[in-house]
Amino acid sequence: MKWLLPIVCLTALGHFEQPLATTSSSAADSTVVVLLGTGTPVPDPRAAGPSTAIVVGKRLFIVDAGAGIERRLSAANLSNGNFEAVFFTHLHSDHVLGYPDLIFTSWLFGRSTPLHVYGPPGIQSMTNHLIAAFAEDIETRTTGYEQNTRTGYKVRARDVKPGVIYDSAGVRVTAFAVPHGTMKAYGYRFDTPTRSIVISGDTRESDAVARAATGVDVLVHEVVVVSELRDRPGAFGGNIRRYMTSFHTPANKLGEIAARANPKLLLLTHVVPTGVADSLVIAGIRSGGFKGRIAIGHDLERY
Repeated sequence: MKWLLPIVCLTALGHFEQPLATTSSSAADSTVVVLLGTGTPVPDPRAAGPSTAIVVGKRLFIVDAGAGIERRLSAANLSNGNFEAVFFTHLHSDHVLGYPDLIFTSWLFGRSTPLHVYGPPGIQSMTNHLIAAFAEDIETRTTGYEQNTRTGYKVRARDVKPGVIYDSAGVRVTAFAVPHGTMKAYGYRFDTPTRSIVISGDTRESDAVARAATGVDVLVHEVVVVSELRDRPGAFGGNIRRYMTSFHTPANKLGEIAARANPKLLLLTHVVPTGVADSLVIAGIRSGGFKGRIAIGHDLERY
């Protein structure tokens, strides 16, 4: 069962300060989850790379920046640059390919203050390398005809540890470690004046997710339907099932986690394999014991 708010589409780029239309646009603390990208590394034209927006009144928070994020922000009628903070769950390529887009497109269309970024160890180094890689672009845009502001491409990136990493004006963000192979990875819990939301990021089944998500309004979680996986030579060491069950959460295991946490809504994203039938996803989760509401997310949906 889906709880969806109207999706407002937009044709122009460069929206920075416009108010967001939500269920209660006059409420400064209304909270909405917007799925900007629900895809996986598979280049599916129907799904942009992984990215989720948490909108609290007119305040915009971004979690992960997959490929196509700036275009998805425009399609969702959200700001292309007025982000209060950006959080990365981990540094796998599909979750960060849109990071330079986030930095430089927002600057190109008017951002004049540093971008505030939080993530696991490595995000600060990655940021420094991206700024260095775009040195020619920065030079020509600041000294050439464009005369762009010299502060708008700046980024204040922080490697953070688990715990409360952001707490301002009624929005608190808590990072918690999740198991995702050998990569350092976090999930995030957002507590706002009106809602509680947990975003799992990419993770194997985890007690940490169950604890962080206990009783939340929305649990945004990845999922794998193992029975539908097919090995391909040269991919994932030739054994995709072994890889996926080591790095990601099978549907029945997610059902067990959700049954323990009992969120008001389990919102699925990053569904593997691409194109698997919704009925198989839901049946797998139900087999793990979760009886609550489930929504299979798609790009630009709002919850």
